[in-house]
Amino acid sequence: MNIDTRLRELGDVDSAALVDTILALGDDAWREEEYRQIAFDVHKNTESVVMVFVNLEVWPIIEVKKEPGWDRLARVAVPVMHDIIERCYPKGGTIIRAMAAKLLAGANIAPHTDVHPSFHIGHRIHIPITTNPRVRFMIDGRPHRFQVGKAYEINNQLTHSVANKGGDDRITFIFDYVPPEQLELLAQKQNRQALNG
Repeated sequence: MNIDTRLRELGDVDSAALVDTILALGDDAWREEEYRQIAFDVHKNTESVVMVFVNLEVWPIIEVKKEPGWDRLARVAVPVMHDIIERCYPKGGTIIRAMAAKLLAGANIAPHTDVHPSFHIGHRIHIPITTNPRVRFMIDGRPHRFQVGKAYEINNQLTHSVANKGGDDRITFIFDYVPPEQLELLAQKQNRQALNG
């Protein structure tokens, strides 16, 4: 979503259980779902454990499907996401994506903007799980460092990239929250399209 800044700090989060659960995942969990790596070339150097993902083929209908990562992460991730939404956003929206994403040591995510229309209406929230001093998250040409124990919203409509020049993987939990006013606008658009045939 194109928010009024490059990065919005959302404050402290109690992510300890989420961190512990994600760090305990085995290699099989990280490699069982490769849709993001195949569909989005900028994510080819990443691995992910996907909890929920919106069906892009039927957009603008919002159809969210539970993925293999749901059983692995939902118990600890859902309370963290709901806490952030309750504190920072209007209630009554919907989460259309949620996943743990790993950027491998020495790898990068090339500069890009998130172009699918679903990215224009959702708040993209990052909860750091691991990081290291040699990770740089660039947004609109400016470097940012994220801290474990905090949450952030990024402006994914600005050019952004990540470089992990450290020797350890960088892991982040990411979710996209579409607030109720955007859901209403989407429904109105669908109704107009249906009327116009």
